Amino acid sequence: MNARDVLLAKRDGGELSDAQIESFVSGAVSGSIADYQTSVLLASIFRHGMTTRELAAWTRAMLNSGKRLSFSDIAKPKVDKHSTGGVGDKASIPLAPAVAACGVAVPMISGRGLGHTGGTLDKLESIAGFRTQLEPEEFARVLKLCGVALGGQTPEIVPADKKFYALRDATALVESIPLIASSILSKKLAEGLDALVLDVKFGSGAFLPDIAVGRRLARTMLDLASAMGLRASVLLTSMERPLGDTAGHTLEIAESIECLRGKGPADLRELVEKLGAEMLRLGGVARDERDGVAQIRSALDSGRALDTFRRVVEAQGGDPRIIDDPSRLTRAPKLHALEAARDGWFDYVDVREVGNAIVALGGGRQRVEDRIDPTVGVRFAARAGQRVQRGQLLFEVHHGAQGLEAALACLRKAHSIADKAPSVGPLIAETMLG
Repeated sequence: MNARDVLLAKRDGGELSDAQIESFVSGAVSGSIADYQTSVLLASIFRHGMTTRELAAWTRAMLNSGKRLSFSDIAKPKVDKHSTGGVGDKASIPLAPAVAACGVAVPMISGRGLGHTGGTLDKLESIAGFRTQLEPEEFARVLKLCGVALGGQTPEIVPADKKFYALRDATALVESIPLIASSILSKKLAEGLDALVLDVKFGSGAFLPDIAVGRRLARTMLDLASAMGLRASVLLTSMERPLGDTAGHTLEIAESIECLRGKGPADLRELVEKLGAEMLRLGGVARDERDGVAQIRSALDSGRALDTFRRVVEAQGGDPRIIDDPSRLTRAPKLHALEAARDGWFDYVDVREVGNAIVALGGGRQRVEDRIDPTVGVRFAARAGQRVQRGQLLFEVHHGAQGLEAALACLRKAHSIADKAPSVGPLIAETMLG
């Protein structure tokens, strides 16, 4: 294969053959094709897109660039969930053990936070001793023992994705629907799944704020999953407001434990129930959504989901005592109250600024290699659409030595207090079935 011929074809909007795609991806990973050439191809895909056939071939080549996990000795259906990310989105943490408690194996490979969104791995690692970097054999052992394993991508799994994402990030090519879809699906297919549920978020706190763009990404991923032989469905969910009552790593772990106890904020519980129901339906252990929701509710309210989480925390080296006593989680040394400046109706105008506030406090990353402070964060004392009075607590900021003033400036930009009650839309806008 001549790399230049591939670049010329895609530059002009042409369609690449399966052989061209396989050869180019292989060469990009091995280094026989230079990074600058790979960046040119990624830019052309960003501009012209890909057909469903091209995208399936591209995803398959990415998948073939590394090892795949296999759990053939586990008889249970294997189903995972992926979220496109948002502020306060801790749903995976109570969701995975709740689904596992209902008889579905959940091999959940998650990512780290970058920019205004938090990462599941970072949240889990705020539990003392919890290890997310598991070798494939240990990951399989935990999955078999607990019904769920919570880990990160290893260098052997889809190395093409790591290479391509780094180049996209460096060249402002992240917001490409086909490249996002192939990045997500290649990693999930490497898990040896039977089915996948996707939580595609829209709104000011989402990676892709426009619901129409989110819907297009959802449809692309469903078509790609079908082409790859993977059962999938999508929930389009709102990030016009943060999820739950907190954002920040240890704060979100404590809130997740409350959800696993059958308590916690109603919106988090709703999302866990609906995502879990769809995972159970695709896994063949629930007849329909109603049956699936009932099973997830039972797992949460009975304590079975909490017990499953306790087992996986212990199996992955974490301190299981935090399950019964979340005060053992390390907390930020200082609190600051941001109060309402006037009477009126509280609403969010830019949820991304809440995430930016946490980054300013040291709780988020601008670069992958940045270190984070897991103790900092924000508790939301007011809900969108709530009537508030001057001086009423809106945000409780958990902080350390850095970034308080910058964080407060972000939180002031994040919300408004209006004279009229705002319209607050539903958390789950629609469900799209593959």
